[in-house]
Amino acid sequence: MKPKAIDVKPLNNYEIELKFDNGEVKILDVKPYFKFKIFNELKENNKFRTVKISGLSVEWDNGADICPDELYNNSVQKKTC
Repeated sequence: MKPKAIDVKPLNNYEIELKFDNGEVKILDVKPYFKFKIFNELKENNKFRTVKISGLSVEWDNGADICPDELYNNSVQKKTC
């Protein structure tokens, strides 16, 4: 079973920081999803920043969401300094 996202924070450049229940912190670039109409609305920064945890996924106020498997598989480990 894939780790579950338990916290999400919007970042600059249309990325989100995800904290998973296994302690991992990863970054997901949302820009590739802009090719889908519902995600295209998120180019407006105020709308992008409405991201929140919703069940096993993340969701924005406009109803856009990303599959839990994609959240984990398509994100990269956060670099630490």
